[in-house]
Amino acid sequence: MAEGELHIFADQAALARGVAEHIADRAVAAIAARGRFTLALAGGSTPRPAYPRLAQPAFAQRIAWAHVHLFWGDERCVPPHHPDSNYRMAHEALLAHVPIPPANIHRMRGELPPEIAATAYAASLREVFEETSLPRFDLILLGLGEDGHTASLFPGGDALHEQTRWVVAHYVEKLAAWQLTLTPPVINAAAGICFVVAGADKAARLHEVRHGPYAQTHLPAQQDGSIGWLIAPQPENDLPQKRRGPDWQSGPRFDVKIRATQRSRDAL
Repeated sequence: MAEGELHIFADQAALARGVAEHIADRAVAAIAARGRFTLALAGGSTPRPAYPRLAQPAFAQRIAWAHVHLFWGDERCVPPHHPDSNYRMAHEALLAHVPIPPANIHRMRGELPPEIAATAYAASLREVFEETSLPRFDLILLGLGEDGHTASLFPGGDALHEQTRWVVAHYVEKLAAWQLTLTPPVINAAAGICFVVAGADKAARLHEVRHGPYAQTHLPAQQDGSIGWLIAPQPENDLPQKRRGPDWQSGPRFDVKIRATQRSRDAL
């Protein structure tokens, strides 16, 4: 039951601005507090409009890019120039337009054999994060698939049950492709998780993920970390009317724990 803080935007353009502002806010705060900002980007069509918005001066000039480290939550096992590459999308929409040092861009090497790529990415994470147990990202962006998947964690997949490895490679029958993905322990260890969701076709699944019984094997998006939701337009069955208002256009600021997790329910 991944409820968390919910922010609604009138349309996808407003959503893109809200995501960009949230990233900029978190970057400024993290750099001021710890000297760096670690962000895992999401692929897919929904978060993409936020990336060129983040590259615009109003947001980009707020961020000390030399102190930003960028990662990815998942990647298709393809070369970086491939049309299906999440890295390629982010590079074209964001990275080519901001002064981030190349050494601070940590892409998943989808051109390598899948298992080798997963092992290499876990090693890359260990080089950046000092934690010995799990990396703690300042922010992880995630999307929501119509089937309830997030990152490359798909319903019924073995990756959902991984508790030891930070990154896994697995073949996804639905996509007929090998995928690389961060595992649930890494995602849930993040200081902040931001789901970005758009489209009326996601409304029913969104409601099920946020308010339905905990069933992560069926709904991988039911993560247990510090979660916020940025969505557009309003799902009629998900949002109390009192949550609408002009403040949604000023940009979201949140870092909240979800109100219930599987662990807390087991303790009851």
